[in-house]
Amino acid sequence: MFLSIHSILLILLSISSISFSSSKTTNATTIYEVLENHGLPMGIFPKGVKEFNIDEDGKFWVHLDQACNAKFENELHYDRNVSGSLIYGKIDALTGLQAQDLFLWFPVMSIRVDVPTTGLIYFDVGAAYKQFSLSLFETPPECVAVGSDDSKGQSGRLRSKVEKGTFGRGIL
Repeated sequence: MFLSIHSILLILLSISSISFSSSKTTNATTIYEVLENHGLPMGIFPKGVKEFNIDEDGKFWVHLDQACNAKFENELHYDRNVSGSLIYGKIDALTGLQAQDLFLWFPVMSIRVDVPTTGLIYFDVGAAYKQFSLSLFETPPECVAVGSDDSKGQSGRLRSKVEKGTFGRGIL
């Protein structure tokens, strides 16, 4: 059984394209490229992420210089360290990210997009999924640093006043 030169070239070309496509995610130089290679918008993480790691099975961590809040339709709080597991179109087992709804903060446990896309992104906050327009996450947002004593922004101050019993005393 002899293979023609044409057949051998086709086989070599196929092998090289397979190895190129499987190495695309491991050669990403930024977390934003990793997200895009996994079918996710790069605006899931804020601007300025310089430290991250992803292993072969998709487990990753992202380190931010400091905890911060970003505003979309709702506010998101990023801890200094965010981690999870990436598969195509989804981040699972997520830690270090919370979403605000009204005055309450909920841990975001997973994020997913529909494949093929419907133009929506879904945040699993435990009891429910919050859906947003995918266009809100096209670019990494600015993230406002928050101090460790007020890691959740204004609602943290409100919660502190309620706990101390000072909330509402200055009304009359």
